Amino acid sequence: MMYRMLVADDEPIERMVICKTIKNNFKNLFEIVQAVNGREAIELFEQTHFDIVFLDIEMPGITGLEAAEKIRKKDKGCNIIFLTAYDEFGYAKKAITVKALNYLLKPGSEKEIVSTVKEALKVIEERQERQTREALATSELSIGSSENPEQVRINVVREEILRYIRMHYIEEISMQDVAEAMNYSNAYFCKLFKQGFQKSFTTYLMEYRIEKAKQLLSDVTINVKDISDKVGYKDSNYFAKVFKKLVGVTPSEYRIIILGKNTIAANNDEKWNNNVG
Repeated sequence: MMYRMLVADDEPIERMVICKTIKNNFKNLFEIVQAVNGREAIELFEQTHFDIVFLDIEMPGITGLEAAEKIRKKDKGCNIIFLTAYDEFGYAKKAITVKALNYLLKPGSEKEIVSTVKEALKVIEERQERQTREALATSELSIGSSENPEQVRINVVREEILRYIRMHYIEEISMQDVAEAMNYSNAYFCKLFKQGFQKSFTTYLMEYRIEKAKQLLSDVTINVKDISDKVGYKDSNYFAKVFKKLVGVTPSEYRIIILGKNTIAANNDEKWNNNVG
């Protein structure tokens, strides 16, 4: 899984250098989005979450400093890294007020960029660990119990994830959506999910939806197409394909089997009541 990075600079070459440096040194660890000015950077940040943001201070229109102030109001934990060609104390002072992680002079060397990104990753991991501990502290589970503290931590996170899935499984949700809602990076959330469920998020969500569908299929007043929609599948044909893959029969065939079993059970109950009577 990947972290998300925003690189905002009105100079294409500067953006290219940073993006290339990140890709060469961190492989597929980052999904990188580019912005050509401060206004676009703000708009992109309003649309989605970014773990790390590179901002050129001197951009036309909305400056990097102004963009940083708006980003900081929306996300207090985002790692902001300033880029500038001017070594001025005023800029450095302003960078401190918006709690920027670092302040790099252009052209930033590969070593400086890589070192700063590694520092940001460390900050992200520490924040995520702290959030997990806070969730643990407020949970009803007790560290003083006979359970292993690490297992207790996993159980707490697992319950948080389950609560989200129960509330949103009907919607078109992805692992990234859940991670963002819980303020985890994609990579860290993926790790936590596998610890708590021993399978991928996609597999678990699919199995959860199919179990819900099996429950609904016992109600003959609901047609299969509506059931598909009620468990998060807008395409009923795809739903039928997934259902058969997991259950071994189509939804319609499963309904017939269930109705047959219910009929047999009802007849047996009636016979037993007659015999008792």
